Amino acid sequence: MTPRGWDGFPRLLHAEWTKFRTVRGWTLGVVTAALMVVLVAVLAGVSSDQRDRPVVPIGPDGGPVTDSFYFVHRPLTRDGSITVSVSALTSSIPTSPGNLRRDTVPWAKAGLIIKDGTRQGSPYAAIMVTGGHGVRMQDDYVNDTADPSGESPRWLRLDRSGNAVTGSTSTDGTRWNTVGTVHVEGLGSTVQGGLFVASPPSVQGMGTDVTVSTADFEDLDTRSGWHGRDWTGDQVGPESAGFAGYPVGTSGSVTESDGRFTVTGAGDIAPAVRYSLPTGGTLKDILTGTFAALIAVIVIGALFITTEYRGRLIHVTLAASPRRGRVLLAKAVVLGSVTAAAGVVGATIALPLGERLARANGVYIFPATTSTQLRIVLGTAALLATASILALAVGAVVRRSAGAVTAVVVALVLPHLLIANPFTPSGLSDWLARVTPAAAFSVQQTLVRYDQVSSVYTPYNGYYPLAPWAGYAVLAGYAVLGLAVAVVVLRRRDA
Repeated sequence: MTPRGWDGFPRLLHAEWTKFRTVRGWTLGVVTAALMVVLVAVLAGVSSDQRDRPVVPIGPDGGPVTDSFYFVHRPLTRDGSITVSVSALTSSIPTSPGNLRRDTVPWAKAGLIIKDGTRQGSPYAAIMVTGGHGVRMQDDYVNDTADPSGESPRWLRLDRSGNAVTGSTSTDGTRWNTVGTVHVEGLGSTVQGGLFVASPPSVQGMGTDVTVSTADFEDLDTRSGWHGRDWTGDQVGPESAGFAGYPVGTSGSVTESDGRFTVTGAGDIAPAVRYSLPTGGTLKDILTGTFAALIAVIVIGALFITTEYRGRLIHVTLAASPRRGRVLLAKAVVLGSVTAAAGVVGATIALPLGERLARANGVYIFPATTSTQLRIVLGTAALLATASILALAVGAVVRRSAGAVTAVVVALVLPHLLIANPFTPSGLSDWLARVTPAAAFSVQQTLVRYDQVSSVYTPYNGYYPLAPWAGYAVLAGYAVLGLAVAVVVLRRRDA
């Protein structure tokens, strides 16, 4: 049974839909919004040519990785163990070409690693001391475990049994604490194991500086299946697309004296992030046309109500349906449905088309699951629909097209422009992406922050401070508030 007072709402919806579809400019505007999303996706796909770039290393989980470090290794032909003490780890950051200063690089790493060869992206397990995060055990790039002992060990050990690798620590080389055991799929019968040093770029303001680290290893001991006696020093991944390189005047190296190994290295063993893989693209980049479509739906949303005031047709509308709140709600439902449909169509066509063109030009696109792609399509549609409804609400309050469009553009588009500016301070950018309607663009993000990777995690680089739907909820809140204010204003003043 239809609730009392709402029996005429379907008829009111039909009337508002009839108004909308009979104005050719509004219909063309919605179609244009969808076409803008597709057109910009095509332009984004064909405008970047990265075919001469190095191949991006791919990790065991199918995601891009940074896999560059200095490796002192020997073959391990079956199960075995390796033990060492790390007596020092120092890091340096360049102040000018050829000049270095000692500094802390929190995720500088020095320790033991067992890896399926020296190919970038191959499976591994490692235990390490770090510059500022204690002892960690990491495997397959994305997994990171802190030493639970709470002590400050200097002895490290790795034990391999099949594909199971156990990492342990000790303060005296006698009593051992287990950090963890990981099962590394893909380890062959013969692997490479030994010492390593990595030194990732250091975040400096809005950018990063390359770094280099040196570690001293003592009391190196191997047992069981190790082959040969000589250790080989190699730089893994010097051609990686995510490899920052060494500061001027430095290079990877190893020296041995009286059983002490001094190893210098740079790079990182970690999942790739946007700043370490600047040539990579995202699905959000492909949907840059959402910005242009947004302008179109804001104009249409404002005109959908202000045109009636300008032509004094609002008197006819309110005479036919005196309940003013219902009139505004009917307009919002029609407008939101039409613009959401345009957003779904535009994004559904743009994403696979733009991605295919970009990949054909050698651009690496950060991967996204099917559910994430669905969220992006639906989120883009919701973003456009809700922005148009916000413009409708503001139009109902100010009754002037220019004023309504200007107000919504300032509230939504201007913050997005500031967020998209690489020179906007990160603090301001994060704040804008939290409290302004532009937070809704987070529904298009696909990149993941990693605690074990220091980087520039800003909205400009594709990392929003709010979760995707939480960011959209900020815009939805503004739209709901705007509709509530518009209903009160409509009821209190003459049409």
